[in-house]
Amino acid sequence: MRICGVLWVGFYILWLVWATRIKKAERRESSLSYSLHRVLVATGFLLIFLDVPWKWLHRRMLPNSEWLPVFGIATAVAGFALAIWARMHIGRNWSSSVVAKVQHELIRSGPYRWVRHPIYSGLMLALLGTVLVQDQLRGLIALLLVYVGWKIKSRLEERMMVSTFGDQYTVYANSTGALFPRLH
Repeated sequence: MRICGVLWVGFYILWLVWATRIKKAERRESSLSYSLHRVLVATGFLLIFLDVPWKWLHRRMLPNSEWLPVFGIATAVAGFALAIWARMHIGRNWSSSVVAKVQHELIRSGPYRWVRHPIYSGLMLALLGTVLVQDQLRGLIALLLVYVGWKIKSRLEERMMVSTFGDQYTVYANSTGALFPRLH
């Protein structure tokens, strides 16, 4: 878990640096919707990384295996790589909340060719890897909470993109998957 913790901290620092170079927001989501998905995601991460007092949440999920932590770390690294690749392509259009930017651009390069929310896809993969390394029931619950939070946020983003780009976004959405590539 220590390696996963270092990976998450490094990723978070990179994200903070990149957050200083974004476009100004033109329209943004309501405070209520922002709070809803934020609370779900934050609760999920706290559940994984903080030591919770309820012993039943520490119950192992998988049979003991030497390869599981290695596979989990490799999965986490792959997830971080996808999220970073996506962040590089979305550039200054990125935001931590649901917003339409001034001079917003519809990005369809890099991983956005196949999925509309590759940052969430990558971070869910990194989180899955962390959960495999931890191998506790609380990780599975955390993964579910974070998924629900990001699913809510991605739907809000979809509506914002349709209102910003209209048919151009609808065509894009019909040709790509949301979190996973579409199989044609």
